[in-house]
Amino acid sequence: VFWLSAMFSGNTVSCLVPTAGAWSVLCAGHHNNRVRGCDLFGCGGFNSRSLHKAVDVVCDDYSIVNAPFSGTLRGPGRSPSYLPSINSIFLICMTEYCVKIFNIRPYRYMGPISQGEALGYLLPLQERFSGITSHMELQMCDRSDPSPYI
Repeated sequence: VFWLSAMFSGNTVSCLVPTAGAWSVLCAGHHNNRVRGCDLFGCGGFNSRSLHKAVDVVCDDYSIVNAPFSGTLRGPGRSPSYLPSINSIFLICMTEYCVKIFNIRPYRYMGPISQGEALGYLLPLQERFSGITSHMELQMCDRSDPSPYI
């Protein structure tokens, strides 16, 4: 376990990041967290593109996205330049994990959240990128690989 400090919306937040663990299913209607394979728009695995320090988890457009662990919502943030403007990002932090989640419309941005509680819904990627595998993007605050946790 080590400390992580991340810049987010101009504020520095600190979290402990674990060396191992497992999170709950992120997308309603799915039985597991499945990493997006390759399609016309690229691949969803960690480091599959030079700027892709995240994992794409398959979800259906408008499906409910659940909290992978209990923690605190720490507010909205800015999307990286490589993501289109439809993306919304926010941070969940607790003593063990710190993640940024993209491509969803959160129900709220601040306060405590319980594991499995609805965070928001997946934004409709198909409207902008016809044929892409719909997905949410999950990034560790320190940009390390989240694959072992999902």
